[in-house]
Amino acid sequence: MGPLLAFSRAVDAMNRGFGRIAEWCVLAACLVAAGNAFVRYGFSFTSGASVEAQWYLFAAVVLLGASETLQRNGHVRVDLVYGSLRERARLWIDVFGLVFFLLPAMALLAVMCWPFFVESWTRNEISPSPGGLLRWPVKFLLPLGFALVALQGVSELVKRIALLRGLSPEAEVVTSYERPLQ
Repeated sequence: MGPLLAFSRAVDAMNRGFGRIAEWCVLAACLVAAGNAFVRYGFSFTSGASVEAQWYLFAAVVLLGASETLQRNGHVRVDLVYGSLRERARLWIDVFGLVFFLLPAMALLAVMCWPFFVESWTRNEISPSPGGLLRWPVKFLLPLGFALVALQGVSELVKRIALLRGLSPEAEVVTSYERPLQ
């Protein structure tokens, strides 16, 4: 399990880095949105590129931040019984969900999005909006984001299997789940 846990630590560190990028994209998106509003209402001017940049930043927030959210066990789940189970039962549920749902879905989505990106990149696609931006960078976020979640899913699977085998992975494994307050 040693090499697998080392791989898991590397994936966790990489996805924490992408999580930091996503955090900075939140700030950038807010600044771009505020700038758009200021320029639109203050000077009666609008820019298609700045509106698209805001959309691209929101896409980066979601697609680059999803893997770290998985690492923190922060994704929304249907919690009918999970929260009331013991840790070992939660680990088995997580293993089942990772193997049969998350990993196949993320792999399929990453593979399906790749040609979408490649076509945009080879054509050097530009948005039809006046002053529009290149489209391929944001389209690249799709397969990248899904691949990052798949890698994080493998990392989470390794950590849970280690715990089930009685090993204590150095990386923190979050199995607790709190329902969101609404």
